[in-house]
Amino acid sequence: MSLKINSLALLIGALISSGAMAKTSESALEQRLNQLEQRLQMAEQRAASAEAEIKQLKATPAPMPAQTAPVIVKSEQPLNNPSSNNAPQLTLNGYGDLKIYGDVEFNMDAASRSAGLTSLRNSANNDWASGNNERWDINGRLLLGFDGYRRMDNGNFAGFSAQPLADLTGSMNLDDAVFFFGHENDWKIKVGRFEAYDMFPLNQDTFVEYSGNTANDLYDDGYGYIYMMKEGRGRSDAGGSFLMSKNIDSWYFELNTLLEDGSSLFVDKSYHGRELKNDKNVAYLRPVIAWSQDAFSVAAAMETNVVNNAYGFRDANGQWVDQSDRTGYGLTMTWNGQKNDPDDGIVANLNTAYLDATDETDFTAGINALWRRFELGYIYAHNDIDRFDASAFRTCDNDCWITDPGTYDIHTVHSSYQFPNVMGMPNFNIYLGAYASWVNADAKNNGGSNNDARYGGRLRFKYYF
Repeated sequence: MSLKINSLALLIGALISSGAMAKTSESALEQRLNQLEQRLQMAEQRAASAEAEIKQLKATPAPMPAQTAPVIVKSEQPLNNPSSNNAPQLTLNGYGDLKIYGDVEFNMDAASRSAGLTSLRNSANNDWASGNNERWDINGRLLLGFDGYRRMDNGNFAGFSAQPLADLTGSMNLDDAVFFFGHENDWKIKVGRFEAYDMFPLNQDTFVEYSGNTANDLYDDGYGYIYMMKEGRGRSDAGGSFLMSKNIDSWYFELNTLLEDGSSLFVDKSYHGRELKNDKNVAYLRPVIAWSQDAFSVAAAMETNVVNNAYGFRDANGQWVDQSDRTGYGLTMTWNGQKNDPDDGIVANLNTAYLDATDETDFTAGINALWRRFELGYIYAHNDIDRFDASAFRTCDNDCWITDPGTYDIHTVHSSYQFPNVMGMPNFNIYLGAYASWVNADAKNNGGSNNDARYGGRLRFKYYF
């Protein structure tokens, strides 16, 4: 009997325990379901919030990017097995950095008769020729630059620069093509086509017809010559340059050697009424020494052809007459107040140059100043010609005014103004430029004097990229 009671008690206890365990499991399951439901609601809320933020960003216009510095593309090693699924990419050879840049320079010009005043006809349109008529034209060019540079940890460096030009006439030209190497802040060697130290800076010059920047066609027979220490400066179409420079504290030393066909200096290879014959290339040596401290700098230089009998002509007796003896001297002083005060600082230049050439001496002096984007300058030139063969002089169709020995004075006033940041773009500027020149001629053979004047204006669009 007792055994039955014990068995019955055990059975009832087991049933009660199973019910309690089932009830506990049901409660834990409900708790987990509630937690999952809460997490799902929170996830839905976060998704809704993110969707609202995305809609707000799409509705807000993107801000214009600020001006950035020129990008230098770092070189990478070539890809040996490029995947066909990758987008096209620029791959460099791993020898240095490459910078691609350029600028647009287009001009709208209005000028009086451009001939009969100065020797150089400086225009971005190289096909333009001077004449007796007033000039109204649009000219300009687009420059595209490629600079390569590599610097080692010890300061050694090497690089190149190539600057092709495309002008509005459809012609392709070249500004610089140079290779250089050296040690940073110490010494440097350059070889190729380039310009050496500027010994006659014109500040913010926009439209001075005779401020040419090459060693070619500087002297046009029958016109005045404004000598600016540019005969041996470089960027020649008839030869190349080799330059060595050195920095020592505040001092800078430079020696440029220009090897070229020396007769290319003269338009149509005519000088003092004679047609020149080139016998051998010239070698211009152009040493420069400069010193700078804070805002002030001063530089002195000379340039001379060291090759005798490089070009000349034969006289009536068949004797060779050398015309290649040319030596020039120059001094320039600059105050650059914009180094410490970019907004109100004054930039001023005082320039002088003197040329001692065969049967001719020329002296030029100029002063100019720039303040708050407005530039004003004056240039005086004096030509003293000892011999001029008028009987052999070519016919002058463009109103030449130097056809006899004598003294000739040229006065020029030039000015320009810059409108910066056009349409809010820091790389887009517009310039207004103007000049007025007048000449006084005192010829020895014609027994009188002659006065004449020229003037011009320019609107220039300058865009950098």
